[in-house]
Amino acid sequence: MPVTKKKAAPEFRSEDEEREFWAGHDSTEYIDWRAAGRRQFPNLKPTLRTISLRLPVSMIEDLKILANKRDIPYQSLLKVFLAERLEKERRRA
Repeated sequence: MPVTKKKAAPEFRSEDEEREFWAGHDSTEYIDWRAAGRRQFPNLKPTLRTISLRLPVSMIEDLKILANKRDIPYQSLLKVFLAERLEKERRRA
């Protein structure tokens, strides 16, 4: 496959200017995507979303007791429990 010379991307003064440019231009004129590789970003924090969850008071109290024994906030323990169960369900699927 012949390698074609790619255009140099312009310098941008702001993210808005860059966003506007890429909205109107084809990136394949500037980037050889065949040469691109996968990258991992291990230090990125996941995007979080606040939710409302109604739980029985007794369940919250039990969760608080367990969390207190582990010296962590009960919301953190709830996230651990959810993550463990989700992983289990993914393995089962």
